[in-house]
Amino acid sequence: MNQSAPTPPALPVGFWAQALADPERVVMHAPDGAAWTAGRLHAVANQLVHGLREAGLGVGDSFAVVLPNGVELFTAYLAASQAGLYLVPVNHHLVGPEIAWIVSDSGAKALIAHERFADAATAAADEAGLPKERRYAVGELPGFRPYADLLDGRETAPPQDRTTGWVMNYTSGTTGRPRGIRRPLIGKPPEQTPLGGFLGIFGIRGGHEDVHLVCSPLYHTAVLQFAAASLHLGHQVVLMDRWTPEEMLRLIDAHAVTHTHMVPTQFHRLLALPEETRARYDVSSMRHAIHGAAPCPDHVKRAMIDWWGECVEEYYAASEGGGTFSTAREWLERPGTVGRAWPISEIAVLDEDGEAVPTGELGTVYIKMNTGGFAYHKDEAKTRANRVGDFFTVGDLGLLDADGYLFLRDRKIDMIISGGVNIYPAEIESALLRHPAVADAAAFGIPHDDWGEEVKAVVEPAPGHLAGPELAADILAHCERVLAGFKRPRSVDFVAELPRDPNGKLYKRRLRDPYWEGRTRQV
Repeated sequence: MNQSAPTPPALPVGFWAQALADPERVVMHAPDGAAWTAGRLHAVANQLVHGLREAGLGVGDSFAVVLPNGVELFTAYLAASQAGLYLVPVNHHLVGPEIAWIVSDSGAKALIAHERFADAATAAADEAGLPKERRYAVGELPGFRPYADLLDGRETAPPQDRTTGWVMNYTSGTTGRPRGIRRPLIGKPPEQTPLGGFLGIFGIRGGHEDVHLVCSPLYHTAVLQFAAASLHLGHQVVLMDRWTPEEMLRLIDAHAVTHTHMVPTQFHRLLALPEETRARYDVSSMRHAIHGAAPCPDHVKRAMIDWWGECVEEYYAASEGGGTFSTAREWLERPGTVGRAWPISEIAVLDEDGEAVPTGELGTVYIKMNTGGFAYHKDEAKTRANRVGDFFTVGDLGLLDADGYLFLRDRKIDMIISGGVNIYPAEIESALLRHPAVADAAAFGIPHDDWGEEVKAVVEPAPGHLAGPELAADILAHCERVLAGFKRPRSVDFVAELPRDPNGKLYKRRLRDPYWEGRTRQV
């Protein structure tokens, strides 16, 4: 008679309880390869809470970090999460005045920065008027106290009066000043908060057998949320500092990675690796390669599914909340869908009057989260402006089919209107990326006296291809074969690198605005 394997005991809820139960278990691999045990990470997080409290921070206060992917950023997250603080992770690609705005607007009472970002962090702290005694640096940074001052000599035991804090991410600022997304504190200990349950939406459960790879910057909302949830579920977390396609494959192979959060740009660059490089690494351990943040061209996604299998899954959400989810099988059955609503959210497609549009018709996508609301920090007008009842929007256009599957078309601000016809750049960009000489591409509308707008393509050439009139002509000829006439770019410009943040989000406004200088664009 066959006997089934014994069911492993249920893990305690949350990282802190697991760390107390099994402090010697390795829970994190730093970018330098160092293995961190649960006990060590727990102790340092506790020390940071004591250090921040001694620096004058209390429940409801904020502190900002300008840090690369590393243990220090995770420690900051764990400290905030049990001290009732708001952690403000800052995009370290921003310059001094941009960081200063976030530090000031968030009311951050302390700043922890890495020496790698010395110039921007120093300029930001000075412009924001942050007292020197509340500036801390990982590494050497003149005018900043050593990060060790927050830890050395502090208690490693859990702090008293533990209460759940949150991360306050700032929107990307592609259409104006970034705003903090602030959720109310719940006033309960972190053990009473389902900090890891979010991954259940994607079929990811608790257990020590799973390994999560962080391959994008942790200052991004989804990247930190996925990684933190993995830690709370008992998974090991492997951190990449700077992403490269082959290094990602190596880490998946070396650590038997089971799940990760990705963006389509990473797919495109993985697929560009030579076949012999791709074949060198075993990716069969992958069960969930979940992607979002930007549209994924159909041919790129099909190629990833052919390579990695049906672990390639997609979601749609915003920093404000989510969202939808589609398995690979659902996407193959309904190409282009971003899935159906999460169990904890609702999706609606509304017209300009806030009324639901008929099934299959295009409108503005609205989301409702059933787990709690948010407000834009210090911006009540923006908070009200994007709402219809309990639903909010970030301006994306889409449609719902009869089964509730969402299909996105583009952001309203990016839609091209030429001769009264709506043109969606994502479709054009997907076509451009099919050309072997195109490493990355953007399409947008530029002024045209008769049509209002015409389609412009801006292309980042692939290695080994020379930008110039010959390549432009070849790309336009390619578009003529695969796109209807009204969708085709009328001209191609080249740049060395498109302005994307490391999460794959394209700063299209930076490309588009120079063409509209002195003109008014109707959106």
